[in-house]
Amino acid sequence: MDPVKRNVLLNPGPSTTTDTVKYAQVVPDICPREKEFAGLMKGLREDLVKIVHGDLEKYTSVLFCGSGTINIDICINSLLAEGKKVLVINNGAYSSRAVEICQFYGLPHIDLKFPVDQRPDLAVVEQTLKDNPDIGLVHTTHNETGTGILNPIREIGALVHKYNAIFTVDTTSTYAMRPINIEEDNIDFCMASAQKGLMSFTGLSFVVGNRSIIEKSKDFPKRSYYCNLYLQYECFEKTGEMHFTPPVQTIYATIQALKEYWAEGEEAKWARHTRVFNAINAGLDELGFKQVIKPEERAGLVSSAIYPDDPNWSFEKVHDYCYERGFTIYPGKISTTNTFRLCSLGAIDEADIKDFFVVFKEALVSTGVQVPVQYKG
Repeated sequence: MDPVKRNVLLNPGPSTTTDTVKYAQVVPDICPREKEFAGLMKGLREDLVKIVHGDLEKYTSVLFCGSGTINIDICINSLLAEGKKVLVINNGAYSSRAVEICQFYGLPHIDLKFPVDQRPDLAVVEQTLKDNPDIGLVHTTHNETGTGILNPIREIGALVHKYNAIFTVDTTSTYAMRPINIEEDNIDFCMASAQKGLMSFTGLSFVVGNRSIIEKSKDFPKRSYYCNLYLQYECFEKTGEMHFTPPVQTIYATIQALKEYWAEGEEAKWARHTRVFNAINAGLDELGFKQVIKPEERAGLVSSAIYPDDPNWSFEKVHDYCYERGFTIYPGKISTTNTFRLCSLGAIDEADIKDFFVVFKEALVSTGVQVPVQYKG
């Protein structure tokens, strides 16, 4: 097996992969309707539940072909009962996406906005639930990847269940990285994509959630054909297969990625991501960069650095310098503040970050940016 050129991706996904995951895609051609392939998906689905410590009797996983946004679409359109409305607890770009999905389907909803650099106020959340007994589904994001803020999902989930609603959580950028316990965290449905924490490839997304609620949703209004949770679940339960053609190669790669996940172990993997995150923050601090999110409110996976006040600063030039040398950095996702992001996802470790900051500092110096960087006021 020849090694593949290794790039260190510091963007929030897709993430850096191992060569063994890359080569797992190179297999004999197979029709995905064969029993052999359906058997592979059964084990994969069970593993996806086990990662969040779910009881296989109570929880299941449902696979879809698409990027992470398909999961938000599926949960919101499939799990809202007739006469109910959605509450989106919104403090960032990805919860805002859930609001847009509500708007596109014409679903009654409340966009409960909080500042993007602050956690939601639980008292306001509870008051909203109290004042709106017709809320049937509450959605939020675990780690708002646009900023790196960690939302208190366990506490929010307890409130959601107190007021008898369904709780869906976008865990796309925490699943298989930051430990999650679906029961203890009061989550009914969480979601992710293979290219993030599992360190596989794009094209496979999945919802992990409460089996009885999925079965109950059979009687909810049908708002989508391709993106209906019950329809896909029913197909898996009856045939072991996706309703429509699955991303075959990505499934093979993800099965290999899961083997590597279990070999590394949940705690060791999170410790590695934490090492990487700490090294990123240390490097930014050394160069004088300010960050958007207070240290105690960071999810431990995304650092959101503010552009320096330097006339020579050019994100594009710095990005290109780093990219040409095998490192990818990513722009921010805050409409009111110019930021860039460095993320601790993927098959990388602390040494990669030390190598990156050598190149990053060279990029600043070569483009005429003062080091340490400066801010006005």
